[in-house]
Amino acid sequence: MIALLMRDLRLAMRAGGGFGLGLAFFLIVVTLVPFGVGPETGLLARIAPGILWLGALLACLLSLDRILALDWEDGSLDLLATSPLPLEGIVTMKALAHWITTGLPLVIASPLFAVLMSLPGAGYAPLVLSLLLGTPALSVIGTFGAALTVGIKRGGLLLSLLVLPLYVPTLIFGAEMARRGAEGADTTTPMLMLAGISAGVIALLPFASAAVLRVNLR
Repeated sequence: MIALLMRDLRLAMRAGGGFGLGLAFFLIVVTLVPFGVGPETGLLARIAPGILWLGALLACLLSLDRILALDWEDGSLDLLATSPLPLEGIVTMKALAHWITTGLPLVIASPLFAVLMSLPGAGYAPLVLSLLLGTPALSVIGTFGAALTVGIKRGGLLLSLLVLPLYVPTLIFGAEMARRGAEGADTTTPMLMLAGISAGVIALLPFASAAVLRVNLR
């Protein structure tokens, strides 16, 4: 499993789906928003939690089609499916590789982007914690969507349409946790909901993704 994870990390970097793409997109979003809504610090501070979370979500969305597409194109996916490794474990490793190359860099860089959005100092820790809890769910849900659309030519748009509705609960509670933290309010409820969503999808969706892949590979 570790060898598979390292292989996927190398492939993600070589294919241009590494941390640089997500960070660049996140930076573009954070930079353009003040031009669109104006430079008023109070307004930026109010909308910063939602904008930062939306930027992170869209940045994760950029590289979803690469999770399984490369293995499908070169035939590696068929070999992995017939290997002694459980398909559920293979799907989990691919989701983990996506999170390491996309979600984790966004978590680390989020305080810097929060400065650009004039987020109050009290909101930095809740923002980072919310992204740390929520981005794994984005990667696992995205892997499920990639399994549904694997083998479909130009399936990137279909993949986005499939996973975006599933991303909504994570976006709602992640942005709410960051907003409450910035206002100095209690963040326990959205934090628990966000952690529950991530735990639920990590526990269940790898089995659904593996089942879908078995159907697509027949």
